[in-house]
Amino acid sequence: MVSWYREGNRGTIIKVKVIPRSSKPGVQGVEGEYLKVRLKSPPVEGKANRELVEVLAKVLGVSKGQVEIIRGVKGRVKEVMLSGVRPEELEDLA
Repeated sequence: MVSWYREGNRGTIIKVKVIPRSSKPGVQGVEGEYLKVRLKSPPVEGKANRELVEVLAKVLGVSKGQVEIIRGVKGRVKEVMLSGVRPEELEDLA
């Protein structure tokens, strides 16, 4: 089975598919190998990326500094490093 998260050297890495310009922002659940996240912001000048960091930090109860986009900054599919978050802490998001 393909998983949407894996353990990395500095924390847990998750695969995220963002849906910008959504009316209801938030985590929508797992779709295939991605965690689907709806965002209100448009993908302009990093606004959607900043909102993604804020949404994930809030949902996981961590600081924004613990959430870092490591791949896909300019695309809808991203990899995000969650420092100090164990993989088992993510199961409720699915």
